[in-house]
Amino acid sequence: MNSTIRRWLASAGAMRRMLSTFAPYLGAGIRVTDIADDFSSATVEMGQHWYNTNYVGTHFGGSLYSMVDPMYMLLLMRRLGNDYIVWDKSASIDFIRPGKGKVMARFELTDERVDEIRAATANGDKMLPEWDVDIVDESGDLVARVHKVLYVRRKNR
Repeated sequence: MNSTIRRWLASAGAMRRMLSTFAPYLGAGIRVTDIADDFSSATVEMGQHWYNTNYVGTHFGGSLYSMVDPMYMLLLMRRLGNDYIVWDKSASIDFIRPGKGKVMARFELTDERVDEIRAATANGDKMLPEWDVDIVDESGDLVARVHKVLYVRRKNR
């Protein structure tokens, strides 16, 4: 990541503001409503608008996926620091029910999970940690579940 972007993402508040004005998020109506100061959690919301509604009147699937796409990678990059390479490796989305109105997703990155990743990559080995992220509607009903796989490796010293 270049130094300018690193400075922009130096604090949770700056990251939240930058992501909420990031063109793909802005264009889909996605807002990052919270990022914990220690980058251990985040919340993303998306209201339904004419520009993110599909032909049958529900949320466009690509917008639902966009809500969750970068979050675990960004949170983990901040938690691990500059000595690690973190990439999105793969993802899949399972659409459970039609999404209408406001939808949201919550991301949790516990200290235990970060410690597990540090330990598994301490000798330069790669790790492919996985997460499931639920996208829910305003009633808390499950709209979609996204399965994310990241690539993590400690940089050579």
